[in-house]
Amino acid sequence: MNFLLQPDQQIGPPVKMSVKILSITLLLLSMCVCCHSSEGTRHRHPGLKPPCCVDITKGNKTADVVGETYREQAASGSCVKAIIFNTKDRKQLCADPDAQWVKDRKSC
Repeated sequence: MNFLLQPDQQIGPPVKMSVKILSITLLLLSMCVCCHSSEGTRHRHPGLKPPCCVDITKGNKTADVVGETYREQAASGSCVKAIIFNTKDRKQLCADPDAQWVKDRKSC
């Protein structure tokens, strides 16, 4: 039994992919790559502003705050003056900058 191909033998009919199918496939693939690579960049995009505090919490929330970093926000448009802390559940807490617990927390 001879398993070698002779010069005039073919393995099967030649496979041809149409230009349309190839173009559509490449388009879909590039869209997937673009969408995947842009996930999570909303807040880093230069044209988009990060969300702001439109209200501040009432009461002492010291127990919810983690870390020692905070961000000060000035009042502008619908954004209110606030001190923004990070919380245990990885959210942002908008606090009243005039509240005593906020002043104490900032001085730590």
